[in-house]
Amino acid sequence: MSSKSSNTAAVPEAKGALDRFKFEVASELGVPLTDGYNGNLTSRQNGSVGGYMVKKMIEAQEKQMSAQNGTTML
Repeated sequence: MSSKSSNTAAVPEAKGALDRFKFEVASELGVPLTDGYNGNLTSRQNGSVGGYMVKKMIEAQEKQMSAQNGTTML
């Protein structure tokens, strides 16, 4: 089995911003995320952070796209 990770950033410069965003979301959700090892958290806690991050990113992209097109999303 290969130990090489396929989890690479598409835009490496964005890593810091994504990390800050992750901690912001975890704080909003009340998940006690720490810098480093978080093996004490449940899969549900970790998944809720990732899922909410995706939700917020999609909402931001939809707003940006609707502003560019001059339309509003329902």
